[in-house]
Amino acid sequence: MVDLNQSGDGGWHHHYHHHNLLPKRIILVRHGESQGNLDTAAYSHIPDHKIPLTEAGRAQARETGAQLHDLISSDCGNSTNTWRVYFYVSPYDRTRSTLREIGKAFDRKRIIGVREECRVREQDFGNFQVAERMKVIKEARERFGRFFFRFPEGESAADVFDRVSNFLESLWRDIDMNRLHKDPSHELNLVIITHGLTCRVFLMKWFKWTVEQFELLNNPENCEFRVMQLGAGGEYSLAIHHTEEELREWGLSEAMIADQKCRASASKGNWNENCPWFLDEFFDPPLEELSKENDECYDLSQESSPMSINSKEE
Repeated sequence: MVDLNQSGDGGWHHHYHHHNLLPKRIILVRHGESQGNLDTAAYSHIPDHKIPLTEAGRAQARETGAQLHDLISSDCGNSTNTWRVYFYVSPYDRTRSTLREIGKAFDRKRIIGVREECRVREQDFGNFQVAERMKVIKEARERFGRFFFRFPEGESAADVFDRVSNFLESLWRDIDMNRLHKDPSHELNLVIITHGLTCRVFLMKWFKWTVEQFELLNNPENCEFRVMQLGAGGEYSLAIHHTEEELREWGLSEAMIADQKCRASASKGNWNENCPWFLDEFFDPPLEELSKENDECYDLSQESSPMSINSKEE
């Protein structure tokens, strides 16, 4: 019988006896340079989902494929024959083309599956996008707040968060039911080829970042990737593959970086106790100071009570 506990990691916490089913890595990849990145006027006459890659974007994707192959194959434990890759891809032309170029770096026997996943598509900015109108709308977004602002006829980042959350629930069910790979001896790597904002929202949901923390994040560059790697204690962390300097460049605060470093080695049992939970974001003053103040107030009240005075006189 499967024993699952609800977790903040976008779905379900798997007990240690399911550890061999967990992917070693979950890698988020932004698509290569697109025609829309090169010239935003393209969005005014080409549907967003049909915006193609440029030749430079295709070259970026091939280079990223080689980098991913080297990353996965050079750190595969005692055997070079066990690692496998499973791809998820947004249905947009630019992400599908990025996958095709990345796939050239991998032998077919290494690819155990691929799935088009609509829930990791780009944020919907609203049908055809006229440049002058979009400029005004994006200025309004800066005043309103990037996470909650909903584009006319489109989505907000909060809407993307909701569908990414739904995707993560499905992903964990697939992992738990062993639908992604049948051989538990395989070292599984999930590669999700998606879009910049979707990458950031995915990480926000997974690591339980606040809206304020999300809005500090920088968008990944074209074909830049984020590696969430499974630590010895069963937690995923960005700090295993990536350096502190990289995390800072992405916009992570010192508290967020400390949390990633903690996740790299913490077990499920002690992570809640030992890892930062950003309490200062929610409580003022911090709980430790509040507790100290309460203790001091209690001591003073005891000293000034009639019973205390009488006992002193006796």
